[in-house]
Amino acid sequence: MFRSLRFRLPAIFLVGVALSVVVASLIAVRLFQEHVEAQTLEELTREAQGLAQLYSRRAGGIPLSRGDIELATGDRLFFAPIAPDLEIFFEDEAQEEQIGELPTLGSDLIDRAILQEGGLVTLEFEPPGEDRRFLAVAHPIDIGGSVFGALVVAKPKTEIRARWFPLFQRLALAFLGGIVVAGALGLYFSRRITRPILALSRAADEVAEGRYQVDLPPARGGDEVAHLSERFSDMADRLRETEELERSFLMSVSHELRTPLTAIRGHVDALREGVVEDADARADSLDVIAAETTRLERLVGDVLDLAKLDAHRFTVLREEVDLRRLVDRAYAAFDTEARRRAIDYEQIVRAEPVITSDGDRVLQIISNLLSNAFRWTPDGGRIAVELGASNGAVRIAVEDNGPGIAPQQQERIFRAFWSLDGRGTGLGLAIARELAGALGGRIELESALGKGSRFELVLPTLAPRPR
Repeated sequence: MFRSLRFRLPAIFLVGVALSVVVASLIAVRLFQEHVEAQTLEELTREAQGLAQLYSRRAGGIPLSRGDIELATGDRLFFAPIAPDLEIFFEDEAQEEQIGELPTLGSDLIDRAILQEGGLVTLEFEPPGEDRRFLAVAHPIDIGGSVFGALVVAKPKTEIRARWFPLFQRLALAFLGGIVVAGALGLYFSRRITRPILALSRAADEVAEGRYQVDLPPARGGDEVAHLSERFSDMADRLRETEELERSFLMSVSHELRTPLTAIRGHVDALREGVVEDADARADSLDVIAAETTRLERLVGDVLDLAKLDAHRFTVLREEVDLRRLVDRAYAAFDTEARRRAIDYEQIVRAEPVITSDGDRVLQIISNLLSNAFRWTPDGGRIAVELGASNGAVRIAVEDNGPGIAPQQQERIFRAFWSLDGRGTGLGLAIARELAGALGGRIELESALGKGSRFELVLPTLAPRPR
């Protein structure tokens, strides 16, 4: 599941988002720390200068003024009296050095009740004679528990906005860094995912143009793209093999057709021109013509049977079939060839079942298996036909001591137009397997190199419904 694209794509997206957030956060925290440190150092520098000046003035016996305090704090100071006629004087009584006054506490600007309870009041105002707005905090001033006014500490809003701008710059840099990291991650994974897809697309173009020798990069991982790449390579190999088999089939069929046609034409010309005058010779020529005609008919019938099976236009008859008699007929058909080649030809009957199936097609399957066995068994070899029944099915086996079949070729021999030695049409076993499937059965194969092969036809006792 973890190698599936259905898991990996959302996971990559989430990892990219999480990574970009983490990177942006780390950059933002670092830049914000630098910003705070710079602001703190700036404020400490200003306060150090102001306080040093205060101590210097105080040590010199010079009274403190509002300007000195504002220089030390970096803020503007105002005084709001509780009554309009209340006056408060500092050590320097010069008018320009007094703390500027605000409206009385009874106005709408400052809540008098909050101050009298000892609370703080935040406010925003524009001092007389200035066109800037200030953000301020009013703190009550009391003597002996009696509030007589408020000290207002204010800072221009333009200065506050000026402090925001560097922070926004740093956040923008952090966001840009996160986008770059997420983009690089997305580009890497997208290229990693799309590279095999693009290779498959190019390979598909090659196959569409009839070039089946495609070269796909080895699939990495176990996701759907890797599976698709493997299946596509298998498909291309099958198509290439099919094309080669079809070319070989055309050559084989051409040869198979030319040989009997040449023989038939020669004998017909000899009979027509009167070259063969003896009655026995004419009979022999007619026998040759009949045999070659039968051979042509069988070849054409094999091709038609295969076409019908591939198109699912094959009809299964339902009749009682005595398998013992059927095996006897198939066995007898090859008896003469077995004696001619000194082959130890044996029939083994372990049961005599009667099933409901298509007798002609069962006989055709057995005959094809026997024909294949005689083709590959050397002279003086051994071939056995065995009939038995077990577990509600009948089994007809054809066993030989031929060269055997390699494991990687045991599936190929059942493909149409394919043969081990490249000779013949390669239709016998392909038709046998297709017919067995149409009859509701199967063909099992056991083979080992140098020891021979055993083909076993397994059939149900009842034929399948016609398709």
